[in-house]
Amino acid sequence: MKKAVAVKSASASIDAKIGELGDWRGKTLAKVRAIIVKTDPEIVEEWKWAKATSPGVPVWSRGGIICTGETYKSAVKLTFAKGASLDDPAGLFNSSLEGNVRRAIDIHEGEKINEAALKALIRAAVALNLEGQARRSKPKPRSASSRRAD
Repeated sequence: MKKAVAVKSASASIDAKIGELGDWRGKTLAKVRAIIVKTDPEIVEEWKWAKATSPGVPVWSRGGIICTGETYKSAVKLTFAKGASLDDPAGLFNSSLEGNVRRAIDIHEGEKINEAALKALIRAAVALNLEGQARRSKPKPRSASSRRAD
C-alpha cells in the first residue's frame, strides 16, 4: 500500500523559501511577490522545476508564465519569460539582455524597487500572454479548397 505524500501548495512553498532565506533576499522576494500579486488578482502562484538537485522556483502566471523569482547569493532575479517582447521605458531589465526571449531584473542588497515600473512590466506581460492565448483559441478560417460544395 502506498503512503500518501503531502504536497505543499505553491504559496506555502514560496512562504517556506522566504522564511528559510531569512535575510535581505527573503525580504526582497517577499516584497516583489506582494507587488506581483497586488498588480493583478488573477495571477497564479506556482512552484516549478523541483527535482532532487533543485528545490524548485517560484513562478507567477496568468495566461502563461509572467516571471520566475530565483535567489542567488548576491541577487534576487526576476526573469520575465517574454521579456524581450516587453517595452521597458524605466530600464528595469539589467540581466539576460542578450537573449531573444527572456529578460531579467537582478535586485541587489540595498537596491530600491521601482514599484510603479515593475507593475507596468507585469501588466504588459499579462497582456502579452492573454493576447497570445486569444490568438491561439480563435478558430482558423477554412480555406476555399477545404470547404464542402453543397
